[in-house]
Amino acid sequence: MAEKKLAGKKVAILAADMFERVELEEPRKALEDAGAETEIVSIHDGEIQGFDHFDPAKKVKVDKTVEEVAVDDYDALLVPGGVGNPDQLRGDENAVAFVRDFAASLKPMAVICHGPWVLVEAGVARGRTLTSWPTLQTDIRNAGGNWVDQEVVVDDGIVTSRKPDDIPAFNEKMIEQFAAERVTTRGGTL
Repeated sequence: MAEKKLAGKKVAILAADMFERVELEEPRKALEDAGAETEIVSIHDGEIQGFDHFDPAKKVKVDKTVEEVAVDDYDALLVPGGVGNPDQLRGDENAVAFVRDFAASLKPMAVICHGPWVLVEAGVARGRTLTSWPTLQTDIRNAGGNWVDQEVVVDDGIVTSRKPDDIPAFNEKMIEQFAAERVTTRGGTL
Protein backbone atom coordinates (compact mmCIF):
# COMPACT_ATOMS: atom_id res chain seq x y z
CA MET A 1 0.00 0.00 0.00
CA ALA A 2 2.47 2.59 -1.24
CA GLU A 3 -0.21 5.26 -1.63
CA LYS A 4 -0.51 7.34 1.52
CA LYS A 5 -4.32 7.63 1.53
CA LEU A 6 -4.33 8.53 5.22
CA ALA A 7 -1.53 11.11 5.27
CA GLY A 8 -2.38 13.79 7.84
CA LYS A 9 -4.98 11.61 9.59
CA LYS A 10 -4.73 10.73 13.27
CA VAL A 11 -6.36 7.53 14.52
CA ALA A 12 -7.17 6.59 18.12
CA ILE A 13 -6.82 2.89 18.90
CA LEU A 14 -9.00 2.29 21.95
CA ALA A 15 -7.78 -0.80 23.79
CA ALA A 16 -7.30 -2.28 27.26
CA ASP A 17 -5.65 -5.37 28.72
CA MET A 18 -6.49 -8.63 26.94
CA PHE A 19 -6.74 -7.10 23.46
CA GLU A 20 -6.33 -9.63 20.65
CA ARG A 21 -2.75 -8.92 19.54
CA VAL A 22 -3.22 -9.50 15.82
CA GLU A 23 -6.38 -7.35 15.76
CA LEU A 24 -4.41 -4.39 17.09
CA GLU A 25 -1.05 -4.93 15.38
CA GLU A 26 -2.14 -5.70 11.83
CA PRO A 27 -4.73 -2.90 11.46
CA ARG A 28 -2.29 -0.48 13.14
CA LYS A 29 0.43 -1.42 10.66
CA ALA A 30 -2.01 -1.00 7.75
CA LEU A 31 -3.02 2.44 9.04
CA GLU A 32 0.57 3.57 9.48
CA ASP A 33 1.58 2.13 6.08
CA ALA A 34 -1.24 4.24 4.60
CA GLY A 35 0.24 7.34 6.24
CA ALA A 36 -1.88 7.68 9.40
CA GLU A 37 -0.54 8.59 12.81
CA THR A 38 -1.87 6.23 15.49
CA GLU A 39 -2.13 6.53 19.26
CA ILE A 40 -3.02 3.84 21.78
CA VAL A 41 -5.73 5.19 24.09
CA SER A 42 -6.64 3.13 27.14
CA ILE A 43 -8.44 3.20 30.46
CA HIS A 44 -5.11 3.30 32.35
CA ASP A 45 -1.59 4.47 31.58
CA GLY A 46 1.58 2.41 31.25
CA GLU A 47 1.24 -0.74 29.16
CA ILE A 48 -1.62 -3.01 28.17
CA GLN A 49 -1.34 -6.78 27.84
CA GLY A 50 -2.04 -8.37 24.49
CA PHE A 51 -3.28 -11.93 24.00
CA ASP A 52 -3.16 -14.54 21.27
CA HIS A 53 -6.62 -15.97 21.94
CA PHE A 54 -6.21 -17.16 25.57
CA ASP A 55 -2.40 -16.96 25.77
CA PRO A 56 -0.59 -13.81 26.93
CA ALA A 57 1.33 -12.09 24.13
CA LYS A 58 3.38 -8.91 24.06
CA LYS A 59 2.46 -5.68 25.79
CA VAL A 60 1.85 -2.35 24.07
CA LYS A 61 2.67 1.10 25.45
CA VAL A 62 -0.31 3.35 26.12
CA ASP A 63 0.08 6.82 24.59
CA LYS A 64 -2.81 8.49 26.41
CA THR A 65 -5.63 7.59 28.75
CA VAL A 66 -9.20 8.07 27.62
CA GLU A 67 -9.55 10.86 30.22
CA GLU A 68 -6.77 12.81 28.44
CA VAL A 69 -8.29 12.78 24.95
CA ALA A 70 -11.25 14.17 23.06
CA VAL A 71 -12.91 13.14 19.83
CA ASP A 72 -11.66 16.36 18.22
CA ASP A 73 -8.08 15.08 18.66
CA TYR A 74 -8.68 12.31 16.09
CA ASP A 75 -10.01 11.68 12.60
CA ALA A 76 -11.03 8.05 13.18
CA LEU A 77 -11.29 5.30 15.81
CA LEU A 78 -10.15 1.65 15.80
CA VAL A 79 -11.36 -0.81 18.46
CA PRO A 80 -9.65 -4.23 18.37
CA GLY A 81 -11.26 -7.31 19.84
CA GLY A 82 -10.25 -9.98 22.27
CA VAL A 83 -12.74 -11.09 24.89
CA GLY A 84 -11.39 -9.12 27.86
CA ASN A 85 -10.53 -5.89 26.04
CA PRO A 86 -14.01 -4.72 25.02
CA ASP A 87 -15.50 -6.10 28.22
CA GLN A 88 -13.23 -3.77 30.23
CA LEU A 89 -13.85 -0.87 27.85
CA ARG A 90 -17.63 -1.19 28.10
CA GLY A 91 -17.34 -1.11 31.88
CA ASP A 92 -15.51 2.23 31.81
CA GLU A 93 -17.84 5.24 31.51
CA ASN A 94 -15.14 7.40 29.90
CA ALA A 95 -14.37 4.82 27.20
CA VAL A 96 -18.09 4.37 26.48
CA ALA A 97 -18.58 8.15 26.27
CA PHE A 98 -15.59 8.40 23.89
CA VAL A 99 -17.17 5.85 21.54
CA ARG A 100 -20.60 7.50 21.83
CA ASP A 101 -19.05 10.89 21.05
CA PHE A 102 -17.23 9.42 18.04
CA ALA A 103 -20.52 8.16 16.67
CA ALA A 104 -22.19 11.52 17.28
CA SER A 105 -19.33 13.32 15.52
CA LEU A 106 -19.95 11.26 12.34
CA LYS A 107 -16.28 10.27 12.25
CA PRO A 108 -15.51 6.76 10.97
CA MET A 109 -14.89 3.79 13.25
CA ALA A 110 -13.52 0.29 12.66
CA VAL A 111 -14.42 -2.38 15.22
CA ILE A 112 -13.51 -6.07 15.04
CA CYS A 113 -14.37 -9.36 16.76
CA HIS A 114 -15.69 -8.73 20.32
CA GLY A 115 -15.17 -4.96 19.90
CA PRO A 116 -18.84 -4.30 19.02
CA TRP A 117 -19.67 -4.87 22.71
CA VAL A 118 -18.46 -1.28 23.13
CA LEU A 119 -20.82 -0.13 20.35
CA VAL A 120 -23.69 -1.88 22.15
CA GLU A 121 -22.83 -0.27 25.50
CA ALA A 122 -22.50 3.17 23.88
CA GLY A 123 -25.94 2.88 22.26
CA VAL A 124 -24.41 2.93 18.78
CA ALA A 125 -25.68 -0.48 17.56
CA ARG A 126 -29.35 0.54 17.29
CA GLY A 127 -30.52 0.71 13.68
CA ARG A 128 -27.17 -0.43 12.25
CA THR A 129 -26.10 -3.55 10.43
CA LEU A 130 -23.01 -4.98 12.12
CA THR A 131 -20.98 -8.15 12.25
CA SER A 132 -18.84 -9.48 15.09
CA TRP A 133 -17.60 -12.64 16.70
CA PRO A 134 -20.72 -14.88 16.49
CA THR A 135 -21.36 -14.96 20.25
CA LEU A 136 -22.20 -11.22 20.21
CA GLN A 137 -25.11 -11.57 17.78
CA THR A 138 -27.76 -11.74 20.51
CA ASP A 139 -26.28 -8.69 22.26
CA ILE A 140 -26.28 -6.71 19.01
CA ARG A 141 -29.85 -7.75 18.17
CA ASN A 142 -31.05 -6.98 21.71
CA ALA A 143 -29.49 -3.52 21.35
CA GLY A 144 -31.56 -2.90 18.20
CA GLY A 145 -28.90 -3.75 15.65
CA ASN A 146 -29.04 -6.09 12.69
CA TRP A 147 -26.33 -8.76 13.07
CA VAL A 148 -25.07 -10.49 9.92
CA ASP A 149 -22.46 -13.20 9.41
CA GLN A 150 -20.18 -11.52 6.86
CA GLU A 151 -16.44 -10.99 6.53
CA VAL A 152 -16.77 -7.22 6.67
CA VAL A 153 -19.73 -4.84 6.96
CA VAL A 154 -19.79 -1.07 6.45
CA ASP A 155 -22.77 0.85 7.81
CA ASP A 156 -22.61 4.66 7.75
CA GLY A 157 -18.86 4.79 8.31
CA ILE A 158 -18.71 2.00 10.88
CA VAL A 159 -16.64 -0.96 9.67
CA THR A 160 -17.07 -4.27 11.51
CA SER A 161 -15.55 -7.72 11.03
CA ARG A 162 -15.86 -11.08 12.77
CA LYS A 163 -12.38 -12.43 13.52
CA PRO A 164 -8.65 -12.40 12.75
CA ASP A 165 -9.18 -14.25 9.44
CA ASP A 166 -11.19 -11.21 8.25
CA ILE A 167 -8.35 -8.72 8.87
CA PRO A 168 -7.34 -8.27 5.19
CA ALA A 169 -10.91 -7.29 4.19
CA PHE A 170 -11.31 -5.30 7.43
CA ASN A 171 -8.13 -3.31 6.77
CA GLU A 172 -9.15 -2.55 3.19
CA LYS A 173 -12.57 -1.18 4.19
CA MET A 174 -11.17 0.59 7.25
CA ILE A 175 -8.66 2.53 5.14
CA GLU A 176 -11.35 3.32 2.56
CA GLN A 177 -13.69 4.71 5.24
CA PHE A 178 -10.94 6.52 7.16
CA ALA A 179 -9.81 8.22 3.92
CA ALA A 180 -13.30 9.65 3.35
CA GLU A 181 -13.76 13.24 4.44
CA ARG A 182 -16.64 12.57 6.83
CA VAL A 183 -19.60 10.28 7.21
CA THR A 184 -22.55 12.17 5.75
CA THR A 185 -25.37 10.40 7.56
CA ARG A 186 -25.69 8.00 10.40
CA GLY A 187 -28.86 6.11 11.19
CA GLY A 188 -29.86 4.98 14.65
CA THR A 189 -30.45 6.92 17.82
CA LEU A 190 -27.66 8.60 19.76
